[in-house]
Amino acid sequence: MKSYLDRAYLKDTLDSYEFDVLVIGGGITGAGIALDAISRGLTVALIEMQDFAGGTSSRSTKLVHGGLRYLKQFEVQMVSEVGKERDIVYQNAKHVTTPEWMMLPFYKDGTFGPLSTSLGLKVYDFLAGVKKDERREMLSKQEVLGLEPLLKPKGLKGGGYYVEYRTDDARLTIEVLKKAIELGAVCLNYVKADEFIYADEKVIGVQALDQMTHELFDIHAKTIINAAGPWVDEVREKDVIDNNKHLQLTKGVHIVVDQKKFPLQQAVYFDVPDGRMIFAVPRDGKAYVGTTDTFYDQDPVHPVATKEDIAYLVDAVNGLFPSVGLTADDVESTWAGVRPLISEDGKSASEISRKDEIWVSSSGLVTIAGGKLTGYRKMAEDVIDTIAKNFDRELPPSPTKQLPLSGGDFGLLDFDEYLYERSKQLIYYGLSLTEAKQAVRFLGKNVESAIGYLSYVEKWEAPTLNIKDRLLLYYTIHNEMVTSLADFFVRRTGALYFDIAHVEYTWNDVSAILTQELNLSEEQKNQQQQELLRLIQDAKGES
Repeated sequence: MKSYLDRAYLKDTLDSYEFDVLVIGGGITGAGIALDAISRGLTVALIEMQDFAGGTSSRSTKLVHGGLRYLKQFEVQMVSEVGKERDIVYQNAKHVTTPEWMMLPFYKDGTFGPLSTSLGLKVYDFLAGVKKDERREMLSKQEVLGLEPLLKPKGLKGGGYYVEYRTDDARLTIEVLKKAIELGAVCLNYVKADEFIYADEKVIGVQALDQMTHELFDIHAKTIINAAGPWVDEVREKDVIDNNKHLQLTKGVHIVVDQKKFPLQQAVYFDVPDGRMIFAVPRDGKAYVGTTDTFYDQDPVHPVATKEDIAYLVDAVNGLFPSVGLTADDVESTWAGVRPLISEDGKSASEISRKDEIWVSSSGLVTIAGGKLTGYRKMAEDVIDTIAKNFDRELPPSPTKQLPLSGGDFGLLDFDEYLYERSKQLIYYGLSLTEAKQAVRFLGKNVESAIGYLSYVEKWEAPTLNIKDRLLLYYTIHNEMVTSLADFFVRRTGALYFDIAHVEYTWNDVSAILTQELNLSEEQKNQQQQELLRLIQDAKGES
C-alpha cells in the first residue's frame, strides 16, 4: 500500500485507464472483492469515501465466528458456509487471527440447557467442518467455575466449550487490501463516488470526488461493484433501482473495561433476559463486552454509544458476573458500529438475517449487501463469479482459499515459531519482549522490512513514543495510507478502543510526526486534532 504522499500519482492512474472492475467501498467486503478480482487476472480499482475500514469494518465484535446463534433461526446454510470460512481466514492471516476457546454457560431456567447446548455445538462442529482438536467439549459446573470463577454460581448447571477466532477487524481489512495492492490493484481512501457515468444506459464509470482536495476526476470500468456497506442504498439511489430491496441498519455497541476491575480469564458467550446473546472477551489486559442490537436511522458515519447502550451492557455483566459490581464509570471506552442488513418486515433487529445478497441493476451496477465479517472471502468469490460473464475471457477459479494475506505468508514455519524468532531479534533493537511480540503480531511477515526503519525513527523528537510506537507509526504512514490521527489510532492500531489512556498520552507527539512526515499544513494538523478529541469524547461515552 502506498502513502498519502502518493495520492496525486494514484488519482492520475485511476483517471487514466479503463479497469475491468471498480469497487466502491473499502471495508472488508470491498477489500475481499478487490483481492478476489485481482487474483483472477482482472484489473481492479477501489475507492473508499472515508478511511479504509472506516465504517462497520472497524466496529464489529472483532471475532471471526461462525454464528452459532443462527442455528436457533435454522439458518443452516449460512452457519455451514461461514463456519468453514473461519479456519480459512485464520490460515491466511495468523498474525491477526487467534483461536479463542469460548464458553457457553447454561443455567437453570436459561435459554440453553445441557442437551440443547451439546446438540447445538455438535451440529455446529459438523456444519462448520471443525478440526478434531477444536471440537466442542461439555463441562461440568465445577469445570466451568474453574475456568471462570467470576461466573454466577447460583443455578449454573455446566457449559459448552468451543473455539472461535479473535481478530482485529480493521487490521484484517488492511491486510486484505495490501495483498490486493501487492498484486496490482489501485486503491485509494477518502475518494467518494459522486455520480455514475453512462453510455447507452449502461454504467461505465464514476465521477469521483477527492474528499481532501475537493477535486473531481473520472474512473472508468467495465463493471462497477457497490460494496458500500451502510451506504449501499445511497449509492444505488444514484443509479436505477430495479427491485424493492433496501437496507435496515442496526446498531451494535461494545464497552471496554480494564481487567483490574473486571478480571475476566475466559471468553464467555451468554444470553441475557431479553434473549440476546452477548460476548465477554479478554484482550491485552482489558475485557470487552458486546453487542447490543437496535434499529438505527441516524448518520451511519458517526454512530455512538448512548448512556442507555452502556447501561444495558453494564447490567448484562453484573447479571452474569455479580461479584464484579461494574458501573458506567468503570467503562474506559466504547465503540458503536452499524450493520447493513437486508430489511425483513416484522422482524426485530436481532432476528433479521445476516445473509448476503447480490443484485444487478438494468444499468449493470452490481450491489452486494448483508453478510458477516467471517464470510468476506466467500462473498467476494460469489460476486466475481456473478460478473465473470462480463469479460471476453474465461476467469480461473478463485485462488483465495490458499492465498496468504499481506504479512501472513510464514512458509513452512509455524506462526508461534516465527513470533518467537522475530521477537528475539527485535529485543536487540531495544524493544521489550512484550513490545516485540506486539510488533510482530501487528506486522506479521512485514516486520522484516519494517526493521529497516528503526535507525530513522530513533531520531524522532517524540518523548512519549517508545520504539514499538515509532516503528508502527512509520510503517503505517508509509505503507498503509495513514493520513490522520484517527486513521492511526482507530483503524490501524485500535488503541482508541483498547488503550485510550495511551492515546491521550501520545497523540501530541504522533500529530507532530504525522505533520512532519506528510508535510501537513497547520490547518490540516488542527483539524485532525479536533477530530481525534471528538472521537475520544465519543469513545468515553461523553457525547
